[in-house]
Amino acid sequence: MRAQHPEAVAEAAARRRTRPLLAGRGRLLIVAADHPARGALGVAGRPYAMADRADLLGRLRLALSRPGVDGVLASADILDDLLLLGALEDRLAVGSMNRGGLAGAAFELDDRFTGHRPQDLARLGFDAGKLLLRIDPDDPGSLTTLHSAARAVDEMAALRLPVFVEPFLCRRDAAGRLRTDLSAEAVTTSLAIASGLGGTSAYTWLKVPVTGHPDEMARVMAATTLPAVLLGGDPGADPAAQEATYEKWRTALRLPTVRGLVVGRALLYPPDGDVAGAVDTAASLLDEEKGVGTRP
Repeated sequence: MRAQHPEAVAEAAARRRTRPLLAGRGRLLIVAADHPARGALGVAGRPYAMADRADLLGRLRLALSRPGVDGVLASADILDDLLLLGALEDRLAVGSMNRGGLAGAAFELDDRFTGHRPQDLARLGFDAGKLLLRIDPDDPGSLTTLHSAARAVDEMAALRLPVFVEPFLCRRDAAGRLRTDLSAEAVTTSLAIASGLGGTSAYTWLKVPVTGHPDEMARVMAATTLPAVLLGGDPGADPAAQEATYEKWRTALRLPTVRGLVVGRALLYPPDGDVAGAVDTAASLLDEEKGVGTRP
């Protein structure tokens, strides 16, 4: 189909059944699969776990078929595949916008917008976009990314499309490897920076790591009034660690501005191999009663 009928992608996008961003329970469970476009193919110590595209698509189709899953976050090639497979009906399609900061590259923090442009998302009738914002005070490339991210926020707001901003503070170690700072102080600072991007924050959501003790997470989320979703990360190979991650999500989901989960490898490549079970567990966390919560 790709070789003989490339126009089929646009045709599938035009006839796709869409839905509001927040529907029903008013919370989100989005499966993330935009890692390969940045050259990040590893999961739980397997460096090429995500390299088999047919296997990845199978896992995504299974995840998207489960009740409680709202949609998928991915690069254009994966969303095109899912459109052709008919897997995005009544599901949210979130396009990944900046994939130029290739994993391990010297230019990793000069994270150019090489993926979906805002006009692409609007043209295809997609529902939102996502951008990654990594900031290293010692790397000039971070300023380029920061400026580009602000303009992307402006363009998305002009189109009335939500944009999920995933901010991190990071530094390079003595060997030159990029290390993300997940301390409560660093995450708080990154949220404050991300919240102020662009000429309006009306369509901005934040994509936030769960860090530290539950009380620390409450203080972190007090840094902003913007709606937020929690991210997952690499699940590792230990089932016990997966259970600990679920418990952290459960606690953080009770905070007032947290509206859901955007998780990739932890659901698509769980330690026990049970994709449906991992997805169903995550969905069940969103179905639990949301605590009202108070800000510290």
